Amino acid sequence: MKIVIDTNVLISGVFFGGFPRKVLNAVITEKITACATTEIIHEYEEIIQEMIDRKQGHINKNILQPLVQLMHIIKPVSNIKISRDSDDDKFIGCAIDAHALYIVSGDKDLLVIKEYENIQIITAKEFCEKYLSV
Repeated sequence: MKIVIDTNVLISGVFFGGFPRKVLNAVITEKITACATTEIIHEYEEIIQEMIDRKQGHINKNILQPLVQLMHIIKPVSNIKISRDSDDDKFIGCAIDAHALYIVSGDKDLLVIKEYENIQIITAKEFCEKYLSV
């Protein structure tokens, strides 16, 4: 099963745990496939760096590397303009181009859409309850 992971779920999973971490663990153990574009990966890296700076360097910079290595990197083709926050459109476009079934997000601007072209937009908790037997 292919999914796209929004940045807030990735950050929550890396730094705080809970359902977002269960989603990331499912990617690392190859139970599911996460897809991203290079633009999404750059956003992940940028936000991770911001978190490292806030924690004053107590976090390993390469924390994201094992996860990114397992992701399917998709070349963006779709040019979607649907989210009320245009910065979120890249996640929907990636999901379309990757033929993903889900976008896993905690972002209200994405979650309010609920579904787009048969791609469901759900929280990490909803995803875990449906597919990861938690």
